[in-house]
Amino acid sequence: MPYQKIDGLDLTYALISFDEDGRERTDDPQGGQFSKALVEKARQDRPTDIFLFSHGWKGDMTAAIDQYNRWIGAMWRLTADRAAMGADFKPLFIGLHWPSLPFGMESQSNGTSFAAGGAPVVDIDTQVASALPQFGDKPGVREALTVIFTAQREHPGAFTAPPEVVAAYQDLAKAIGFSAGGGAGASPDTEGAPLNPQKAIQANRTSASFGTSGGGGALGGLLGGLRQLSFWTMKKRARTVGEQGMHQFVGALQQACTARIHLMGHSFGCIVVSSILGGPNAAAKLPRPVDSAALVQGALSLWSYADHIKDSTDPGYFKPVLTNGCISGPIVTTQSTNDLAVKIYYPAAVFLVHESAFGAADAVEFPLYGGVGVFGIQGTAISQAVPMGDEKTAYDFKPGAIYNLESSSYIKKMDGASGAHNDIDGPQVAHALWQAAMPAKKAAQA
Repeated sequence: MPYQKIDGLDLTYALISFDEDGRERTDDPQGGQFSKALVEKARQDRPTDIFLFSHGWKGDMTAAIDQYNRWIGAMWRLTADRAAMGADFKPLFIGLHWPSLPFGMESQSNGTSFAAGGAPVVDIDTQVASALPQFGDKPGVREALTVIFTAQREHPGAFTAPPEVVAAYQDLAKAIGFSAGGGAGASPDTEGAPLNPQKAIQANRTSASFGTSGGGGALGGLLGGLRQLSFWTMKKRARTVGEQGMHQFVGALQQACTARIHLMGHSFGCIVVSSILGGPNAAAKLPRPVDSAALVQGALSLWSYADHIKDSTDPGYFKPVLTNGCISGPIVTTQSTNDLAVKIYYPAAVFLVHESAFGAADAVEFPLYGGVGVFGIQGTAISQAVPMGDEKTAYDFKPGAIYNLESSSYIKKMDGASGAHNDIDGPQVAHALWQAAMPAKKAAQA
């Protein structure tokens, strides 16, 4: 399904799919060649603007399509914003699908995702089979998972991991190549805490007490360490997809046409977007700067773009995106106190800490561990706090600046244990995305 039609709208968008290694998938009607078809389309049709979207944790193609239908549809319905792009406005919308569902984050029958309680009791083989797509069926993975799930079945109320479970977690981490432990300034997949099954179990138990369903739900008890390993896997995939296949794809689009490029990511998709900008190891550049970037409820470190990380002289991993001139327009982020996914479960899973205090717009101190979707991008002089307004607000976004939009008044519809993490398709958010693209339009007309 390379093109998608949004019901009720005269609009289609392209849907491109990459695997966890950053390679275009070959099991679609285009046989892995859709990227080339889109590059050729851009060459022939000469769009004025290309909008490229990346979802965050989504289970399958159907879930990704649903998000893009809502997100792109919300933008398209704002006719005044479309008109403001000019009479010659000719857009191309592209959505990216990548395998990105952390284990235990799947929706339950009560509509929740994340740490919702009441997961059905199933046999060990079924539990292991459900986890393999998230961790990869590599040598050693199945055996380690079997030990962990068996121990949880036999000791569901355990507070301490027995030696065989600790060893199984170590075997699982080795099998999947777990490499976290580099601190807050490392790459997204190495910035988190080192493997510590016992501390991960405790962090999971603590975070569950702040969620909508106590006890940890599908990842309660001895399964708590799976969240740390699974989140690491998703962050690694996001960086790989962004730095490899998608960086190359956006570069090819730029070489094929002169369209302005606008990148928009949600959740872990903000890692994809940042990695597209920075390229491999955040040290490469696209043929020309991207015109705008929007990081909506970002599940990446608030210090990712910092000049200096808190209590350190080290820069954030994506700092070169700013110093190398990888983006000519603004970077816009959103924050919401209602986003329990980034507010509670992100630091608990990635850093094994509980940091639920929301950073005020004028805060002097920010925590060492926290997500952009809660605190914005911090540690750089070019970032500033701005309240999100309604769909008629005239933002004064300027090129070369970062704007952290406090969006709690609009990103607020709660959906189970993830809170308002997925409430990103309102007209106010859509308007902010249009406004982020406007400076590039104005600059071209100047």
